[in-house]
Amino acid sequence: MTSRQAFWRGYRDCAPFIVIVAPYSMLFGVVARDAGLDVLQAMAMAVLVIAGASQFTALALLQDQAPVFIALLTALAVNLRMAMYSAALVPHLGHARLGTRALMAYLMVDQAFAVAVRTYEDNPQMPKAAKVAYYFGCMVLICPVWYAFTLTGALVGQAIPASLSLDFAVPVCFIALLAPLLRTLPHILAAGVSAVAALAFAWVPWSLGLLVAAALAMVTGAQTELWLKRRAEVAA
Repeated sequence: MTSRQAFWRGYRDCAPFIVIVAPYSMLFGVVARDAGLDVLQAMAMAVLVIAGASQFTALALLQDQAPVFIALLTALAVNLRMAMYSAALVPHLGHARLGTRALMAYLMVDQAFAVAVRTYEDNPQMPKAAKVAYYFGCMVLICPVWYAFTLTGALVGQAIPASLSLDFAVPVCFIALLAPLLRTLPHILAAGVSAVAALAFAWVPWSLGLLVAAALAMVTGAQTELWLKRRAEVAA
């Protein structure tokens, strides 16, 4: 596979997510304006953070009059998944130059990671240069759409009928991303624990229950992997 072929394959593989990314980013633009941000501030947040879940979390906390420190801490915790994404991609993209890796880190979004890591795992013989090209093929479609529709939501948000219910895009997006990745017992248990814990700790002020749920899920996944490894060693 040539780099050119890999790039366009990544572009095509991520294309279906536009159906979700467009209303998702438009919803952020609308919510940001409702929260009191002007168009420039909304776009600055979208461009600098480029992480929908943490952006929505920070806005929700600020609207609830939570301290700025709590809003930033919670948004950072939500975004820590990007560090795990990066670690998972190191075996495939770690050979790239520092500047290229920095750009990849900035462009990292859930959709690109989910599509790219699955493709890399399904095609272990994929050339290194093709892997880099594939990743950028995924991102070159997602990011412009994210920026453009955030701006659209910020500019015309008040004119969008409530009946359109743009908030449907948030759960649909993450279900579409998560489901194909639940391939092993640690993944399934971690996802289950996070869902149950998020509901159980929903009463915690300022959405801090999400931090508890995330911590419990990570511990569950890690401990399950260790248990499976010890079990395999004993069986051997």
